[in-house]
Amino acid sequence: MVKTNLKEKKAASKAKLKVVDDSAIKTTAYSDINLKQWRNYEHIKTDTLWEFPSRLKEGGHSNEYHGNYIPQIAQQIYERFTKENDIVLDLFFGSGTSGIEAINMKRRCIGVELKDDLVETVSKKFTQKQLVTDVNIICADSASEDAKEKIQARLDVMGEKKAQLLMLHPPYDDIIKFSDRKEDLSNCATTEEFYNLFEKVAKNGYDLLEKGRFACLIIGDKYANSQHIPLGFECMARMNRLGFITKAIIIKDMQGNERAKGKTANLWRYRALAGGFYIFKHEYVMVFQKV
Repeated sequence: MVKTNLKEKKAASKAKLKVVDDSAIKTTAYSDINLKQWRNYEHIKTDTLWEFPSRLKEGGHSNEYHGNYIPQIAQQIYERFTKENDIVLDLFFGSGTSGIEAINMKRRCIGVELKDDLVETVSKKFTQKQLVTDVNIICADSASEDAKEKIQARLDVMGEKKAQLLMLHPPYDDIIKFSDRKEDLSNCATTEEFYNLFEKVAKNGYDLLEKGRFACLIIGDKYANSQHIPLGFECMARMNRLGFITKAIIIKDMQGNERAKGKTANLWRYRALAGGFYIFKHEYVMVFQKV
């Protein structure tokens, strides 16, 4: 089960914070960060190159599900763009990273997952109380009107009209097949179909996000037909078309998190040399705001 677990470095930084009265506090409308003591937040990244030597495995996290994003991204995004008790909406819930870190950081979460068997498995990571008060998992197609209605109903129960943060970590087109469902973005017949379906999901997220709040898109590119396919930038363009403005494009180093090593890595090196391309060592963490 998930336990509240504030990371040591973060706890050490926060221990330095000494607030005497209200005049010593200055925050934004979307964060608990005290800007009058900004030097004490050394654990929060403000640059556009993120390097993490390994995936965090404590605090209820595990790596049994191929394709989940690393918890450190949630930690960084949550602290920058949410307050305690805010609701995070994750429309590609997967193995539950967004929900686990919401519990750890005293936020709440609504997650939508297409596969019912995965919903059942991930639900076991939370206590029954947490599933009632803090983490709501919906089994639905995130692009559908049905999912949108169910999310709105959960928001109503949680006492909010809209979510305060949107997390999107879609499949990287057809690189990994996650199911046999036609609604699954990893099963799209073409990359254009992938973009169109992603935009439908992002539109639901846009409609359910509070004005002025932020969205985070985690995505990488792919190679196909001997060329680089810029999935990240086209998905960014689709989000801009919906009304999001782009606040940041962060490059996250994938080294230390990838599974392909040894002979497999050597094979890709050979292919790169023979095919005239470069091996991906990064993915994007794109930050948007609904204005």
